[in-house]
Amino acid sequence: MAKVSLIIRTKNEEQWIGKCLKAVFEQTLKDFEVIVVENGSTDRTPEILKKFPLKIVEYQEEVWRPGKALNAGIRESSGEYIGIVSGHCIPMRATWLETFVKELESDENVVGVYGKNVALPETSVFDKRDMLFMFGPTRAVQTKESFFHFENANSMVRRSSWEELPFDEDTTHLENIIWAREMVLRRGYKVVYAPEAAVWHHHGIHQYGNETRAKEVVEILERLEKAYG
Repeated sequence: MAKVSLIIRTKNEEQWIGKCLKAVFEQTLKDFEVIVVENGSTDRTPEILKKFPLKIVEYQEEVWRPGKALNAGIRESSGEYIGIVSGHCIPMRATWLETFVKELESDENVVGVYGKNVALPETSVFDKRDMLFMFGPTRAVQTKESFFHFENANSMVRRSSWEELPFDEDTTHLENIIWAREMVLRRGYKVVYAPEAAVWHHHGIHQYGNETRAKEVVEILERLEKAYG
């Protein structure tokens, strides 16, 4: 059994996935496995994946459900800790995985850790603005009294916590927030923001300009406000 199972979701990531995986396999922590949840890429992504020692889980549905895709990958994994990174994110440091593990091992009440997202030079100014607002320079422990955010483009959770509450399989967005709000606000656990566990992320967290996505996200957030307000 690996200490860490790293789940990477991909769809047409040929520009990024090779760089992502190169950074993954250069980590100081070596006891990990990689499971790629492949969502029907039509570019060179499948060809690039063959160059690395990893397991591929084929996942194709007409409507993308991020939590369902994550759960499919996690069910094929064995690690004590579940790392999660998007196929278009690139770890910035060789200690990226090590930082996540240290945070989880420092406090048994911490169920999840997420890291910093850093814009690339070509990232739109709107996404750069959002990332600078959302991902600050200092570590933060979030409790029921101080919960703010949790991010599955770049995170790690305990397998035992996922077994207690798998990611929502019906939602089309924000499986990370749905999971974290339940775990922190209702069940009393903690999540940590660890800026040292940083990744390059080219399109940011809101995908500025996608009005349909924005409306769907707002509907989910308003529903959560009613449930946890």
